[in-house]
Amino acid sequence: MGTNKETLKNERNRHMMRLLAGAVLILIEAVIFYYVWTNFYNPLVRRPYLFKGNFFITGVYAAILLLFGSIYGGLKLGYYRVFDLILSQSLATFITNIVIYVAMIIPIATWYLSPAWILCMTLLDILVIMLWAMISNKVFVSIFPPQRLILFHGGHEDMLGAKFIQRPDRYSLCRSVDVSDESLFVKEEQYCSDSEALSGGRAEASQGGRAERLLELCKGYDGVIIGDIPAELRNDLLKACFSSRLRTYTLPKLTDVILKSSETLHIFDSPVFLNRNHGLTAEQRLVKRSMDLLCSALGLVILSPLLLLTAAAIKLEDGGPVFYKQRRCTEGGRIFEILKFRSMIPDAEKEGISVPATDRDPRITRVGAFIRATRIDELPQLINILRGDMSIVGPRPERIEHVQKYSEEIPEFSYRMLVKGGLTGYAQVYGKYNTTAYDKLKLDLMYIQNYSIILDMELILKTIKILFTKESTEGFTEESSKRMGEG
Repeated sequence: MGTNKETLKNERNRHMMRLLAGAVLILIEAVIFYYVWTNFYNPLVRRPYLFKGNFFITGVYAAILLLFGSIYGGLKLGYYRVFDLILSQSLATFITNIVIYVAMIIPIATWYLSPAWILCMTLLDILVIMLWAMISNKVFVSIFPPQRLILFHGGHEDMLGAKFIQRPDRYSLCRSVDVSDESLFVKEEQYCSDSEALSGGRAEASQGGRAERLLELCKGYDGVIIGDIPAELRNDLLKACFSSRLRTYTLPKLTDVILKSSETLHIFDSPVFLNRNHGLTAEQRLVKRSMDLLCSALGLVILSPLLLLTAAAIKLEDGGPVFYKQRRCTEGGRIFEILKFRSMIPDAEKEGISVPATDRDPRITRVGAFIRATRIDELPQLINILRGDMSIVGPRPERIEHVQKYSEEIPEFSYRMLVKGGLTGYAQVYGKYNTTAYDKLKLDLMYIQNYSIILDMELILKTIKILFTKESTEGFTEESSKRMGEG
């Protein structure tokens, strides 16, 4: 296509601008740290660093800042909104400053060094981040307008298109095409001769022609959104877009998620994908359980003042029970009682009927609204983790009736229970409270199939960010809540 070279050039320019903007921010923050270090902390250490030493510790600071900035996505200019950029990079900076103070400044000091200058530096950093995010995003948007996209769906992809529409700063959904509309392919059907039809070649020719027809519709667009369309047509369309160097945004099927985590075997002259399909290995389970014991024990000790304060607040508000117990399903379908701080009135679910919380649900107490928004209501599950019912990271354990309902609609829903349920997880970090069951399944399967201790640590760090994101605690609508309750 004639516009593809221009699209590729714009993509390279976008990438270069992200790198340049990120480098500028890291450099500014490193300069601020260098000033604070050399003027207020270095003179007080046992053996003050000289010229090269000062640059070394500043380089370490910049490397740590870059690491956390990458984890939280604070440097993803053009991907995140301005608020998300500010939140992500501010959180990365805050953690970096704590790490550098505790791990590098305190150990080399002759006496206690006040964190006052580090705190002042953090505030200055956040101000710089705010200015950087607003200015660089404005420049980025002015240079690179939203990508013009076309959506191909199978007649029920309104939700996918709506998600792209929510980001008008990045995407412009210009056209939506229903591939189940046969009138689109009438011209291509005429290309098949009677002899092809008699020999069985009509279907193959028609399928390839359909993909070519869809590719024709892509002219003038920067990218293609491929929704839930028939597998054969989707495969042909993907190959056609790849051949034309046209970018695609594809809604994955469960088989895509499984294949994505495959191990590649090179024992033959043909590439082979290997999927073991048995969850975690024995070594991974041992490491994961050790991490769970350590983190839950430390968490209960460190957070004990907050836990006691929350329990007192719940009790004082209405005199009801502090904890709320609920039967959930975990690894292998095993049932256990999950512990939560009670956030609703005592009789919120009369006669045992489950009704998920909605936005502004009248059953939620005043204390409950706060602890739900901050996720404090989930902290008693550290006891579940210590007992071995749950893990720190894993698919969110669902209620028994929800598992039964989802499994009727999605037979593959049981795949989530290849590992223990978790306090946080892939779906909690990248999804929302009201994300559909099918999308949660895909997200959780991505975690299970790609498990590593590094991924666990990354998800734990990213969980801190979602505590400040309102979208992650967005409740169900009245209609969807009622429908789930009736199930």
